[in-house]
Amino acid sequence: MTTATGRTTPPGTIIAAFVGFLASCVFAVTSVGVLVGTRDDLVEALRASGTAMTEEQLQSAATFTQLLFAGIALVIALVQLWLAFKLRSGRNWARILLTVFTVFQVASLFIGEGTVTLPAYGGAAVAAMAVVASYLPASNVYVDTVKRAG
Repeated sequence: MTTATGRTTPPGTIIAAFVGFLASCVFAVTSVGVLVGTRDDLVEALRASGTAMTEEQLQSAATFTQLLFAGIALVIALVQLWLAFKLRSGRNWARILLTVFTVFQVASLFIGEGTVTLPAYGGAAVAAMAVVASYLPASNVYVDTVKRAG
């Protein structure tokens, strides 16, 4: 675990968690792409809700909604990416935050029932497996070693 330079190298479980969180970020970006492709469905849902909006207002509301959700998803993916690199460095606080993010990610699947995309399910599943890998015994030893050395 310790190299000739005195640095501690991450075990396979941390690398697996890191790769899992990277993949989850890719799923998040893919999910944004799927959302952009559902613009007509969003306009139709707004129209069916009985709103008194004009066609131009419906189009604007759909664009705003897509941009808002895309922006939020991209910010979350960037934060998750940053935290994944911190996890790979052995930061326990990053592991905890990634766990919290993953809990929210999984919970959002149940809240957004009917509007959740296949990439969202994939990203949540991969993130959940990454969380498990980040708490396996080898990962715990690595994080403890980094904490004591730091």
